[in-house]
Amino acid sequence: MHLRAEAILLAVRAHGEHGAVVRALTENDGLQPGYVRGGRSRALRPVLQPSNLVLGEWRSRTEEQLAGVTVELIHSRAPLFGEALPAAALQWATALTAAVLPDAQPYPRLYSALDGLLSAIEAAPAARGWAVALVRYELLLLAELGFGLDLERCAATGRNDELMYVSPKSGVAVSRLGATGYERQLLRLPPFLTAGGAADWDDIVDGLRLTGHFLQRDLLIGKGAEIAAARSRLVDRLMRAVA
Repeated sequence: MHLRAEAILLAVRAHGEHGAVVRALTENDGLQPGYVRGGRSRALRPVLQPSNLVLGEWRSRTEEQLAGVTVELIHSRAPLFGEALPAAALQWATALTAAVLPDAQPYPRLYSALDGLLSAIEAAPAARGWAVALVRYELLLLAELGFGLDLERCAATGRNDELMYVSPKSGVAVSRLGATGYERQLLRLPPFLTAGGAADWDDIVDGLRLTGHFLQRDLLIGKGAEIAAARSRLVDRLMRAVA
């Protein structure tokens, strides 16, 4: 096995005294794990930062063997980790992607969307500049893995107007009329997810609550406390920013 490609670093885990195991997302070859010799060295630690863009070269004798990988930094986002809110967003987006994607399956749309999201966080550290992109990325991730929401028509009436809620069970949109009497049992559907445009803070919070429900139900079961903690940190910091 030999692969040379640009990749977004998603996760880095210490291995042994000096090495590191990384998981990185490539555009055409999906998520690729690999062992970096000397990955814990002073020279490589700044390179092996989740969200950095690198040129990786993976080599292994068999497909089943964990590949050895060498990395060359293309673009660093490490400075953003000095700011609490952007750092939490970068950590969540990369940790989520690393946790749920299967190895070696191509997801070019996810690669492009994740690169766009990370670039948006970098360009506008204030959450209003990237929070909508984060919600859309989480929705795309659900869809790409087979758990997409149906936000086109009302589950109760079949109509496509005044869609204001989503059923937490079916993931299908519900209109204002169809939700009558059941509003408290439904998740609010923020307008920017169906009509586009800008979003206020209430809409952003509703969007994160919506995606968070389905991520937890469909993708994050059994993934451990660490991944849940990453999203909790992000939501907490967003709430402080709103306040």
